[in-house]
Amino acid sequence: MAAGDLPLRSEDAPSPSDDVVLFDGKTLEGWVAEGDSKVKAGPKAGQPVWSVQDGAIRCDGSGFGFLRYKVREFSDFIWELDYRFDKPEPAPKPHAPPKVGNSGVGIRTGAFDPKKSWETRPSVASYEIQLLDDAGAAPGMHGTGSLYRFVAPTANAVKPSPEWNHLKISCKGPVVQIEVNGKLVLEKDQSTDPKLKDKPTKGYVCLQNHSSGITFRNLRVRDLTAKSSP
Repeated sequence: MAAGDLPLRSEDAPSPSDDVVLFDGKTLEGWVAEGDSKVKAGPKAGQPVWSVQDGAIRCDGSGFGFLRYKVREFSDFIWELDYRFDKPEPAPKPHAPPKVGNSGVGIRTGAFDPKKSWETRPSVASYEIQLLDDAGAAPGMHGTGSLYRFVAPTANAVKPSPEWNHLKISCKGPVVQIEVNGKLVLEKDQSTDPKLKDKPTKGYVCLQNHSSGITFRNLRVRDLTAKSSP
């Protein structure tokens, strides 16, 4: 099996018509901001956290929340996107480490409710694939490419900011695979893990605002659900 490809029969292979373009490069039509949606301080205070800039989705990073694609849920799918963090901010004090870019994407999740923040986060209700500006760090359950808090990737394949990174998430039934920059870094069958076996296998996809400046582009989902039906 090639890296990043779920085991599909040749007759099940998706066609380009199965692709769902989540973002038209011009508007945030189809998306809804949940949680903190306004920049809280600085020159952009009061402006939307989420915006469209230069044909990409821009998160100016303030507070905590998500941008959810509300049009439809996905069950079996391949989701690909590019992202890059802003350059690290200068250390607030001498010898202090710079602020590390922190974000993520949610899969098979529900709506985020700030009043029920913990239980409605993708990392609790379903899965968050962690994105950090952590090039060179050892892989772990809180690092880039992890199923945050649950499963660590086998390698850290991320490029440092402000370089672009490519993320590919493949889901079929209980199996989740994650590629970072073309390298398969995680494959997990949740049905074999008591902690994960009851996680949903259908839901929305979303992007995370975790107080970091980050840009997303080329967001496309290939829907495999129809091909998986008997």
